[in-house]
This record gives sequence, C-alpha cells and structure tokens, in this order.
Amino acid sequence: MSCDELTGIQALERKYETKPPKPGQIEKREFEYIRHGTVSLIANFCVATGQLIAPSIGPRRTEDDFASHIQKTIDLDPDAEWIFIVDHLNTHKSETLVRLIAHQCGIQIHLGQKGTDGILESMATRATFLADQTHRIRLVYIPKHTSWLNQIEIWFSILVRRLLKRGSFTSVEHLGQRIFSFIDYFNKTLAKPFKWTYMGKPLVGSL
Repeated sequence: MSCDELTGIQALERKYETKPPKPGQIEKREFEYIRHGTVSLIANFCVATGQLIAPSIGPRRTEDDFASHIQKTIDLDPDAEWIFIVDHLNTHKSETLVRLIAHQCGIQIHLGQKGTDGILESMATRATFLADQTHRIRLVYIPKHTSWLNQIEIWFSILVRRLLKRGSFTSVEHLGQRIFSFIDYFNKTLAKPFKWTYMGKPLVGSL
C-alpha cells in the first residue's frame, strides 16, 4: 500500500454557475469563490491493482487520524501481511502507531516510554520498530526528498486534475462526498497498476 495524506483540500464553491460551451464559445468559469473550509484525505494506493483502498477523510491529519486509518485498512483483512510505503512525516512514526502495530502483530514486549527509553524513546527508535521486516505489518520509509517514489502522489495529481481543479463544492461534506464518488468511479473504470520509469528525469506515470 502506497500511503500518504493530501491535506488542506479546500471546499471552494464558485460564486456564479459555470456556463457550458456553445458553438464558437468556450466554457466560462467564474473566478470568484466562496470558501467553506478544508478537509484532509488519507489514502492507500494498491500498487498491484491500481485501486484506492480504505480512504479516510476528516478535518485534520493528526497522529490518531493516521493510526485510525491504518487500523481501518488492516480491518479489511486482519490476518494478512500488510506493507505500507510512507514518507518521514512524524505521524508515520508515532507512539500510537507503534502500539497499534505491536497489538496487531501480537508483540508482547515492554515498549518503553516516549522520550525516555525503549522502542518509544524517539522517532528513530519507533521507525526502526515499525520497519522491522519480521513483522506481519510494517512500514517502508522512502528516502527523504524522493516523494516521486510513492505512487500515491501520482494518484493525488489525478484527483486534483480531474475533480478538485474544476469542481465547485457547497460544503466540506459535499467535497468529501464528491471525493468518495470519484474514488469509487476510478476504482471501477480506470484503476490499473501505473507504468512508470525513472531515467534521470522527473517520474512519468500513466494509466
């Protein structure tokens, strides 16, 4: 699972209705917006199928929000092996996440105390535990400054181009509904593994 957050998604409602194209005329979109707040999307891109799995939408992306998202994903198949590809954001190395993974993997050891000792002592010690290859559920941290390695970033750009950039949303609830509807549409009609290359140039992703 390629996993990350898209934060600060604005629920922008165009002040006046978009006028559709007519013969000899292009579509006319209003440039003024009414702002209705923001939401954060936490999503998993399954690199094997190209589908979005167990997306979560909420007002924030806190430590608890990310851990809850991982829990919801694991609940889809509690006995499976799960690998989450993530960046080095502090919420991806949290105490809550360590306790969750330890519980899910049946690891019954003393985890220590955050900021003091043991596995919970620092982000580095927590990351080492979360990335342990002997665990049934683990995280893989991409190197810093290599966001292009995380394929969910390519999918986020698709969401922006196909929905968010041209959309008009009357509330954060409406925005969330439209995002979930787009994900459902994408999974049914467009999803397939990305074909991507890297030859010293920016990453190219295609459907």
